[in-house]
Amino acid sequence: METKKLFDVVLLTDGRYLLPNPESSYISNIFEDDFLLTKALEDKGLRVFRTNWDDAQMDWSSTRFALFRSTWDYFERIIEFREWLGEASKQTNFINSAQLVNWNLDKHYLQELNEKGLAIPPTIFLEIGENRSLEEIISKTTWKKYILKPAISGAARHTYLFQKADIQDITSIFEKLIASESMLLQEYQEQIESKGEISIIVINGKYAFSVLKKAKQGDFRVQDDFGGTLHPHQASKEEIEFAEKSVSLCAELPLYARVDLIWDNDNQLCLSELELIEPELWIRRFPEIAELMANAVFEKVKDLKPSFS
Repeated sequence: METKKLFDVVLLTDGRYLLPNPESSYISNIFEDDFLLTKALEDKGLRVFRTNWDDAQMDWSSTRFALFRSTWDYFERIIEFREWLGEASKQTNFINSAQLVNWNLDKHYLQELNEKGLAIPPTIFLEIGENRSLEEIISKTTWKKYILKPAISGAARHTYLFQKADIQDITSIFEKLIASESMLLQEYQEQIESKGEISIIVINGKYAFSVLKKAKQGDFRVQDDFGGTLHPHQASKEEIEFAEKSVSLCAELPLYARVDLIWDNDNQLCLSELELIEPELWIRRFPEIAELMANAVFEKVKDLKPSFS
């Protein structure tokens, strides 16, 4: 007989975002998104709680599912996060699953998806302790501009745009980073500046909605942390098919995903990122997403619960 559960779903956040902060629009936005999702879940009859993933007082066996939302410090505490994920997954179920999350933590997943036929920007995967110099590595390419970023990262942490002429400036950064973490060296895709990046939300393998993110003038980073802006976008048939194919290539179908697409230097669509852990969903801007998410979560939880009386 199953042990009585206190909650059906626990929303997972970062301890910095646990409480609303009227003086911080960033934290207020996160709180509003989680509030709208909580209400949509509760309207389905689900018992919902919200806490930080590293809550030392939380008994993870007290909830049927834990849903990743704004655990945006995981890449800064990756060892601790992986240990917690391993232990907590013995006590509860995760959305998305612990297996998918572990896979998606490291951007080597791009290599695997590329091997399955999915287009990504030209990328060189560099492992910890790489003994070639950055100058030697880029000498083997014909690229004009380069992006250097960690394999485990978020919010454009340690993401650098440079040219061959900048090699001396970037070398010391590269040597420091590669000593302790794997890196990706990618050809810079110029159209990110003019066309931006499309984010497509896919729920249970099917297109839900899309937005266009654009960097501020003179920048390439589309995140709002760096002045990027969000715009309505009507996804094309090609974009929808690309996004749905991306999630279909995962080892298991994620309940939700954000597929970030850009146009490469040959004007072809390619995958920038596949976000399965804690993607920004902009629920405050698109409240209907809360209902779509709640419906999908309800169906998953319902399979483990006889009734919602």
